[in-house]
Amino acid sequence: MKKVFLSLALVAALTVVSCKQAEEKTEETTVEATEATEVAEDAAVVADSAATEATEAAATATDAAATATDAAATATDAAKK
Repeated sequence: MKKVFLSLALVAALTVVSCKQAEEKTEETTVEATEATEVAEDAAVVADSAATEATEAAATATDAAATATDAAATATDAAKK
């Protein structure tokens, strides 16, 4: 009977110790997840800024191409005359 109580006490002690470690890991995981979220948000802002700059550069390139096309058309007309 003594062995049964000692075994139960040992199992109870291991259960309590195990629960404390799980709580610490949960807190660490929460902190890591929060940091990862902040990094992802910062990366999204940078990507959005880069996309805006790329869109503006594409618009500028499109305008330049239109100007070049108009100049080529004018040169072609002048060469024909």
